[in-house]
Amino acid sequence: MERCIKQYEADRKQAVRTACELILASGVTSPRVGGVGECTIHILDDDADIEDLCQQMEKMADVQKAWAFFRRDAAILRDADALLIATSLRCLKDPADINCNMCGKLTCEYLKQEPKLPADPDVAFRGPLCIFRANNLAYAIDGMMSQARNLGIDYGVYWSAGAAAMRMGILPKDTGFAIGVAVSVTEKSPFRDIPKRYAEINPRTMNDRMIQRLWPQFRSIYS
Repeated sequence: MERCIKQYEADRKQAVRTACELILASGVTSPRVGGVGECTIHILDDDADIEDLCQQMEKMADVQKAWAFFRRDAAILRDADALLIATSLRCLKDPADINCNMCGKLTCEYLKQEPKLPADPDVAFRGPLCIFRANNLAYAIDGMMSQARNLGIDYGVYWSAGAAAMRMGILPKDTGFAIGVAVSVTEKSPFRDIPKRYAEINPRTMNDRMIQRLWPQFRSIYS
């Protein structure tokens, strides 16, 4: 019996990896305005790597009030099986040179001359960014979500994960913008029906509380 459960878990993990590779392929082949490669997609399916990212998100949650939800996102991502992070590599330093004005500048040359935000703890993305380039990341995310839906894989999209990955320096150095797509192959989606205080009340904390509360009583009764 134990051997069968282990095999099921191994097969489930393999299904996660296969799904991630197909989702990556769909994101890579999604349309790009401008017709040049500017997005990369990276798979994090090691529990230790995901935990490191979650801890970085929790650190950022303490930096400013607007990022308090990073702590909830970190609790959710700990229940995910894998995380894909999509990046935009040209929106920071290589504007599209089409003078679309979406960034608020009259020409792309003005955007190139605009000083970037400093790499301070309360800065998530060092804009201003080329919006025309950054939009390509949306097409990549749309391709990834479409594939996840076709596969029947539960997924969630988190910009907090992308910001934390950039802060950790685990993405290509030219990354100007990144978004995370978490996936799960479980019977209950960890990305839906989330209570407001999920950072405090989630499966892991409830297990800890139950063990800490009940184990001493159990030990005293049966010792």
